[in-house]
Amino acid sequence: MCGIALVRLRKPLEYYIEKYGTPAYGARKMYLLMHKQHNRGQNGVGVACTKLDMPAGQQYMYRYRSVKEQPIEDIFGKINEKFRALNKKSSKKRKDIAWIKENVPFAAEVLMGHLRYGTHGGNSKYNCHPFLRQNNWRSRNLTLAGNFNLTNVDELFNKLIELGQHPKEKVDTVLVMEKIGHFLDEANQEIFDKYKENHSNADITRLIEEELDIRRVLERSCRDFDGGYAMTGIIGHGTSFVARDPHGIRPAYFYADDEVVVAASEKPAIKTAFNVDYDQIQEIPPAHALIVNKKGDYKVEQFLEPKEQTSCTFERIYFSRGSDPDIYTERKRLGKLLVPQVLKAIDYDLENTVFSFIPNTAETSFLGLMQGIDEHLVDYRKKMILEGKVTDPAELDKILSMRPRVEKLAIKDAKLRTFIADDAHRDDLVAHVYDTTYEVVKKGVDTLVLIDDSIVRGTTLEKSILRILDKLSPKKIIIVSSAPQIRFPDCYGIDMSKMGAFVAFRAVSALLKETGQENLMDEVLEKINYKIFNKEEGEANFVNELYANFTDEQISTKIAEIVKSHDIKAEVEVIYQTVENLHEACPKHDGDWYFTGNYPTKGGNRVVNRAFVNYMKGSLARAY
Repeated sequence: MCGIALVRLRKPLEYYIEKYGTPAYGARKMYLLMHKQHNRGQNGVGVACTKLDMPAGQQYMYRYRSVKEQPIEDIFGKINEKFRALNKKSSKKRKDIAWIKENVPFAAEVLMGHLRYGTHGGNSKYNCHPFLRQNNWRSRNLTLAGNFNLTNVDELFNKLIELGQHPKEKVDTVLVMEKIGHFLDEANQEIFDKYKENHSNADITRLIEEELDIRRVLERSCRDFDGGYAMTGIIGHGTSFVARDPHGIRPAYFYADDEVVVAASEKPAIKTAFNVDYDQIQEIPPAHALIVNKKGDYKVEQFLEPKEQTSCTFERIYFSRGSDPDIYTERKRLGKLLVPQVLKAIDYDLENTVFSFIPNTAETSFLGLMQGIDEHLVDYRKKMILEGKVTDPAELDKILSMRPRVEKLAIKDAKLRTFIADDAHRDDLVAHVYDTTYEVVKKGVDTLVLIDDSIVRGTTLEKSILRILDKLSPKKIIIVSSAPQIRFPDCYGIDMSKMGAFVAFRAVSALLKETGQENLMDEVLEKINYKIFNKEEGEANFVNELYANFTDEQISTKIAEIVKSHDIKAEVEVIYQTVENLHEACPKHDGDWYFTGNYPTKGGNRVVNRAFVNYMKGSLARAY
């Protein structure tokens, strides 16, 4: 789930020097946009820029990438070093725009940034966006960065082969770059051919830059893409764009005024960096692109036919910053909707229950859960008093003063996202991530209720959290997930493609074995292999048939058994959000394929089916 950012200055550079006292205005805004989205990607960072109207012979495109421990600081330290050197120059030099643009790399009008979230492929700076496709004609240069995964890499690779190309790698980043680059070249050539009889080459270059139709380039490039994407690009002469997939799976927002056009993956980043109201920040609609031409004029254009919007719910549950007011409200609602299940699980015994949350993104849903518990207590007090069931003053005092017991039970020692760590090091990490607070639990009496945003593999629960909580000697531990059971792979930006890794799938496999229905797995495998043979594996998600044999409660009970190791003394229960409540809490985001298996594209069905085949073969290969 990468992050993207684009900053386009709409005034000449001297305007920002005059008004803000620095030619680093664009770079500073990019720094803020990157910092406020660092939650989206911790594996690497890249920035690039393009300078407008540079004389021939002078560099006009720059790129820095880093996978250092603090990559944002690493990159912007290099950028700021050049600006600090400028400050030591004479007053005349500091105002000489031509000299500044020639000598200070990121004194530019168009800038882009990317935060990499990578769980597949190497973790070197060469895997970091932005990527460059360079050419000696400005309008054929392309800088590209994106938050995407495509499911039909083989198909796209073969199409490029048919065009006569020889792609250097079979990965979606390279193929997207070459696909757009191919149609960018064609668009250039069409305009050149149109004017070559009556104009000089120099004049044609200017006409190409004026007439290049980026919307059409995107239409021709992206029509074969199967997946989710929000990608930003800069053409060498200064035109830039941000394009979003037809289902709106990946997020993209923008803000514009007379000084800047800015785009990012998340609204809070734009809000903070430019100090604007939320209602001034617009969403780029699915199948549309924000296009800013060389002059700085912008428009939002449809480049493909929009499809049913299935924006990713995991953005709302986990990935996006909780400071977005809509996301904050939704996460609280997710917690509140769990109250009936939690009260039932503790048998309404609030006196002997301690509530807490698993840091850090579950904190907001925890607030919602506590709000719901408070409302339950208000109703309880009202009922007891109105029905005249309380006559003793001491009993009345006890009822009126009753509050849910809240303690900080899970303390995260390291800022680590274990579910996006590489497979080889995940188990070692999770054992050391959490600690707890002692002497706040009544041993053998209290039930502990801890809410988490989601449970993907169950590794953190099994290897760390339950072990630590069990040291407190509670009677029972209840883990509550604000998300439903994650049953299926993602292939649109969260790279989780191995069926056997999901604790929900492990639970279903165990249930099938226990109930003597293991043959169903072979039957599903046979169906999928038949469809693969007939090149029809994208028609349906056949793995869903396995889950259909059991209720949500049966699967949750089995998950609790799986994550409870033999040395855990307390009773363990796992409660999940329902899919219905998920949609009630997040009404504008219907992308729920992780939980339901309802993929918006054929490529999604193809991925889940292939992931199951890999599981049955014992293969750890990626499903796409």
